[in-house]
Amino acid sequence: MSGEITRWLAKMREGDGEALDRLVPLLYDELRAVAHRQVRGEKSGRTLATTALVNETYLRLSEARRLLPEDRDEFLAAAAVTMRRILVDAARQRMAAKRGKGTPEEPLENVLDWLAAPGADEEWIALDDALDRLDSTSPRARKVVEMRFFTGLSLDETARALGLSSKTVQRDWLTARAWLRSRLLPAS
Repeated sequence: MSGEITRWLAKMREGDGEALDRLVPLLYDELRAVAHRQVRGEKSGRTLATTALVNETYLRLSEARRLLPEDRDEFLAAAAVTMRRILVDAARQRMAAKRGKGTPEEPLENVLDWLAAPGADEEWIALDDALDRLDSTSPRARKVVEMRFFTGLSLDETARALGLSSKTVQRDWLTARAWLRSRLLPAS
């Protein structure tokens, strides 16, 4: 199966419109695992939400103009970033609706109902804002966070995907986690 994934990734880079349709079923279980990591700790009922998040991710990736992953890990990292954006967009819509700024779009099959827990919207938006600030100071550290936390790659997998040493990834990971913690958690 690894060879088939590699073949479809190469076809995707060549512009084959069918490649994503062939690739997603091959990586479906891994995409569901990435989606599950994205929603861990949220309200119950994640099975439908996880599946729906994968489906919405597929739709967004199919609309992407420049999706050129070199390997499986890079594709999963792109999917994880897309999933996070979906969750943040939904949180921003709900926050706007709460402030009386219009009605949010109808969520796909109520995909994100599980993220309606008190405070969850603010947390997603705060995390997204913090990652944007981290990106302005260290784009590489942001990529490490996205690959480790959202995609669930190991240190070695992240190092291979980014073309870095494991020690560099470990340093970036520890630094980024501390930096994010200082911005997201209240001082005790």
